[in-house]
Amino acid sequence: MKRIVTLIAVVLLTVLAGCAESRQVTLRVLTYNIHHGEGMDGRIDLERIAGIIRRSEADLVALQEVDRGVARSGGIDEAERLGELTGMQAVFEKNIDFGGGEYGNAVLSRRPVEFRENHFLPQSPGGEQRGVLEVHVRVGEQKVIFLATHLDHRADDGERMNSMAVLKELAASHADEPIIVAGDFNAVPESRVLAEAMNFLSNSCEVADSCECSYPADKPAQRIDHVLFRQRSGWRCIACRVLSEPVASDHRPVLAVFEVETKGQ
Repeated sequence: MKRIVTLIAVVLLTVLAGCAESRQVTLRVLTYNIHHGEGMDGRIDLERIAGIIRRSEADLVALQEVDRGVARSGGIDEAERLGELTGMQAVFEKNIDFGGGEYGNAVLSRRPVEFRENHFLPQSPGGEQRGVLEVHVRVGEQKVIFLATHLDHRADDGERMNSMAVLKELAASHADEPIIVAGDFNAVPESRVLAEAMNFLSNSCEVADSCECSYPADKPAQRIDHVLFRQRSGWRCIACRVLSEPVASDHRPVLAVFEVETKGQ
């Protein structure tokens, strides 16, 4: 009898341990072109931007048009300041020198950043050097590849298509890991740029059946800000929405919410 009781106890402990290891985690991802902190009212106000990010309760944030040491924004490190104001780790990478300082993309993360690398994107004549900031974090035991980017804005989409080819290569280089690509694509969902992206990624707004417009902030008429991801087992996009913020920047922020089946913390 003692042996049977012991065996039952071992089985129960094993089952309970297995249940404890596997759980659902919510991952909230925000993309926001902050226009170097300048709002539609002409004011540069990072506290206002930080308040929007805090209220979104985002775990990962892709920021575009970020200044560091630039005269127009008071010479401050905007990513570092936003990290301080939100309590998140800040990662910034410049794509160009500008106004006595640097200008580029940034990521804010509630989870420790394990790896960071900036990749310059193809530049066509007369264009601005663009980049994609690659950051690795963990959700439970899973490594997540987060790519934050801002693509060319000109009418001709040739450079954006070339940039999409680079993003596809980056995704292929992390074939076994979840990937989220977020940013200002300067491309609407019906464009050939987004059509190409859909060959290797999914669009959170379409999965969640919510494709509101994000630009311009005061009277949104286009959806050019996107959170894309690679479909995989254990991942589900459960919501995507444009936040109602008409003043703080010339874009509205876009929030996507994922439900992730994971192990560990």
